[in-house]
Amino acid sequence: MAVTFFRASDKDLADFQRDGFVLVKQLFQAEEILLLTRYARADRQIASQATSRSDAAGGTTTLSLSNTLQDNLYAAVVRSRRVAENMAQFLGDEVYHYHHKMMLKEPYVGGAWEWHQDYGYWYDFGCLYPTMASCFIAVDRATVDNGCLQVIPRSHHLGRMNHMKVGGQTGADPERVEAVLDRLPVMPVEMEPGDGLFFHGNLLHRSDQNTSPNPRWSLICCYNTKSNDPYKESRHPNYTKLDLMDDEQFLATARQQLNQIQ
Repeated sequence: MAVTFFRASDKDLADFQRDGFVLVKQLFQAEEILLLTRYARADRQIASQATSRSDAAGGTTTLSLSNTLQDNLYAAVVRSRRVAENMAQFLGDEVYHYHHKMMLKEPYVGGAWEWHQDYGYWYDFGCLYPTMASCFIAVDRATVDNGCLQVIPRSHHLGRMNHMKVGGQTGADPERVEAVLDRLPVMPVEMEPGDGLFFHGNLLHRSDQNTSPNPRWSLICCYNTKSNDPYKESRHPNYTKLDLMDDEQFLATARQQLNQIQ
């Protein structure tokens, strides 16, 4: 039986416009995500490049961010058509790689992320429009216990909120967030390995500390639209055409990349 890969339907596009996100089950197949997991766990560069941030309660969360696409498996995910082409559909324009990051939420010590919008950060890097979005890919199972992502559906319609220091992080204005929480519900997004969450740059989201014995690693691929090319240089790149990878090639690429890193 031929493997089929996710392509956004008209309903998916409508859901993204209305709610600010679309959750895709098994965006990556079981063997594909297993190879990505093994690759990430064996990748010594993650630890060497990782930085830590403190949450308001004193917990520590760790991420390893890259603004460039190197010859590795993370870049293959960013370039895969099932991620990039669907992102272009959701945003209505050609997209390019803005950056990607591995989030390393370890057992018992993985800290929380405060409420924020990604565009709340990216606005300051010369991006005039919020036509930006991310695809959050679960490497490990994500549950309420190990600090899964939480989103506020339809909050992207609120527009960009002011962001400021909250603990050791930059988060959305707490006073305004409190008002939002009085009016809109919070939705925990529990995910199995390989599931993907496409979400708008203005969607309010956060995560709790990992109080479980289980890790919660994830890969987040962030995109900007071609027509939103930043007007000034920053730590993140300006537009460069993205060389897409056919989905049928990903599995073989993953096997090859894992062999190289082991």
